[in-house]
Amino acid sequence: MLEKLNKSLIEAPIVKKGDYNYFVHPITDGIPLTEPELLEEVAEAASKIINLPVDKIVCVEAMGIHLATALSIKTRIPFVVVRKRYYGLDGEVGVHQMTGYSEGKLYINGLNEGDRVFLIDDVVSTGGTMIAVLNALKKMGIEIVYVMAVIEKGKGKEIVESATGIEVKTLVKVDVIDGQVVIL
Repeated sequence: MLEKLNKSLIEAPIVKKGDYNYFVHPITDGIPLTEPELLEEVAEAASKIINLPVDKIVCVEAMGIHLATALSIKTRIPFVVVRKRYYGLDGEVGVHQMTGYSEGKLYINGLNEGDRVFLIDDVVSTGGTMIAVLNALKKMGIEIVYVMAVIEKGKGKEIVESATGIEVKTLVKVDVIDGQVVIL
């Protein structure tokens, strides 16, 4: 299972961002090329996690968008994008997020108190973005049914679960060892 995902991760190039080993991959970066078969494989695996009804799929710009799109097409569940741009719409909620290599503001629109959601993201490594979004969703009165990152790197999953009390499901766990992505 997940043969295309695992193979593509093992072949992913590594770049350094300070002390952070960052792997460049179609799921996490949209480069070098995102093959439809890879998205289909990920959407199929993710759709098996959704076994209770949810109202909306939620993703974070930018690299959650293609995942939410593929999952929405497969499940027929609409999706909402947590954006990096302020729109000033009624009910818009701003969220400050910090990762191991960046910091910024995110904006949530299109969700209402009581919505049941499935949050999908590309990778959880430091947990900063996911924690910020999950805490904002909780404050908005959103019911978080499932949370999933396609790829788990480092202690991010445990950090998110500890900080939010919400279980995070992942499809594959990786680490970067001696300049190579290793499937754990």
